[in-house]
Amino acid sequence: MGLFNFFKKQIATVIAWQPQDHNLLVWRYKAATDEIKNASKLIISPGQGCVLVYEGKITDVIDQEGVYNIRTDNHPFITSLLKVAQLFESEHKMGLYYYRKAEVVNQGWGTSSPIKYFDEYYKIPIQLSAYGNFSYRINDAAKFFTDYVGTQDIYTVETFRDVVQSRIIQVLTSYFASEKLSFIDIDAQIDRLSRDIKERLIQDLEAFGIQLNDFRIEGNSFDQDTQDRIGKIADITADSFAASEGGLSYVELEKLRALRDAANNEGGLAGAGVGLGAGMSLGKVFSNSIDEVTQPKIGADPIEQLRKLKLLLDENIISQEEFDHKKKEYLNKF
Repeated sequence: MGLFNFFKKQIATVIAWQPQDHNLLVWRYKAATDEIKNASKLIISPGQGCVLVYEGKITDVIDQEGVYNIRTDNHPFITSLLKVAQLFESEHKMGLYYYRKAEVVNQGWGTSSPIKYFDEYYKIPIQLSAYGNFSYRINDAAKFFTDYVGTQDIYTVETFRDVVQSRIIQVLTSYFASEKLSFIDIDAQIDRLSRDIKERLIQDLEAFGIQLNDFRIEGNSFDQDTQDRIGKIADITADSFAASEGGLSYVELEKLRALRDAANNEGGLAGAGVGLGAGMSLGKVFSNSIDEVTQPKIGADPIEQLRKLKLLLDENIISQEEFDHKKKEYLNKF
């Protein structure tokens, strides 16, 4: 080693994390030999902190911005001259680990695979995917460094985002399994869901020395099988509502639909007529069934009866001509 380089090592040093890489949570200052000279200046800029590791132990965490003088028992000229055989290295080693104190915002998360749970209300299995964002900051640098960073030279924002995302999926899976929330209520309660999940995540991330400042669920989606199940439920719900509005039960409406379809295909379903009508044609069974549900009863509400006729017309169970005829027949009885 040249004499110039030897004395250059012993000169007071200005230590700083400049420029700060915002993709990093932790960055280790790299000295030539890990010898930090007496009278070195440690600069902590806004949004930064620094963990000091001396002879294998955390000796201090500096979380206030400013310029600090470093004093150790590492006397460079004496120790270096006595360590010629060890390439001028001193046994007094100090590691300086800068960390990002500023809040890390808008970290996106998403479920890599669907969350599975059972909808207790509609009695169907659900597979749900979700996405959103979260924000956090390091609030216990010593814990974060000791338990998770260790002696790594750098620890990235992306690495920790992956850690948090795995926790989010675990919490979501547990939450939906315990809450048994119906799929129809998810969008309406998205804000409450975000708050509940955030409260659970806060406890998890405190173990990292991390303060979770914000958590949001921005959207969700269902897999194709779940969408098909939801579509069937929606169809049945709509039909039940339409039947109710027309003065029929869902079962009555489905019966008339089935008879209508069978009557329209009577030539290909001749055998079915025997079971349904005991010798009558499907068309006759169909006509009798219509009469059963459209025959006005004494004291029946005329508005309700007309709604029933209109429903049958809209369903193509009766024709316009039949509708007009039955309407006239009905009104003549009043």
